[in-house]
Amino acid sequence: MGPCEEVREHCARVAAGAQSVRIDLDALGGLEPPMAPEPSRGCSGGSLAISPPALDPQRHYLEGTPADVATYLLTLDAINFGSGWFPTLRKRRGCSGYFTIAWALADRFRAEGPWTNVQLRAMHADELADVLGQARDQELIALYAQALRTLGAFLGERSALDLVHQAGGSAQRLAEELAGGMAMFADRGFYKRAQIVPADLALAGVATFADLDDLTIFADNLVPHVLRGDGVLVYEDRLAAHVDARRPLRPGAQEQEIRACAVHACELLAQRVGVAPRTLDHWLWNRGQAPEIKARPRHRCRCVYY
Repeated sequence: MGPCEEVREHCARVAAGAQSVRIDLDALGGLEPPMAPEPSRGCSGGSLAISPPALDPQRHYLEGTPADVATYLLTLDAINFGSGWFPTLRKRRGCSGYFTIAWALADRFRAEGPWTNVQLRAMHADELADVLGQARDQELIALYAQALRTLGAFLGERSALDLVHQAGGSAQRLAEELAGGMAMFADRGFYKRAQIVPADLALAGVATFADLDDLTIFADNLVPHVLRGDGVLVYEDRLAAHVDARRPLRPGAQEQEIRACAVHACELLAQRVGVAPRTLDHWLWNRGQAPEIKARPRHRCRCVYY
């Protein structure tokens, strides 16, 4: 079983037995992603598809060589977690926690280029805090430094593009390699960041994978939040009150149910509208950047997976 099928089976099983979260199928049936004309393959006419996802060229580093862009995205996704700490970050004006980190890292690559693998293996939290514009005693930055040291050890003498070549055109194989080689990527049952790496590399145009559409959504805390606002995910009263009070959730059954139900709901929606789950993820995640959506409380969990 490949990692994506493992995620689908796990999330369907959790959703079926969930005690604190349920999927409202009527609300899901009424959810209509924004559609735009897109030529059909091999046809003279057109079909309808969600507008294709894209990376922000200002807040991501996309203008470098393919090798440097691939290194940037692998480095970024190695620290693409910590939403449970985001309220404590110093955010750039108008930026979420994610974009604050992504943009600061992009500026570092623009000014000085990528860190070498040797430099990654020696990464110190103080150095990284200065690069990311954060306090040196910020707990999350220490975890980020640990993640980058692990990335440097995992890479050894390889580059990001070497990993792509070794994956042989398979996004799932690359995700498997990442999850098997670094504990902070080993998000069993979800593989959020392991899956997002090939998706980001493909969006940046520095890698091609034949099985991209096999990826699931990238289960975090924002996509479930958007689905809850749409009435698709319904929390039982105690969980709803806990989240709405902005109290953090411990890693465990409830936050697993939230993420699993989001994955399973998006699988059902993807089948109905005929688009890849990764494309739905991009649509939902970007909707979640709207101020009125971000103003509502979402679940927060301090872990290294999202």
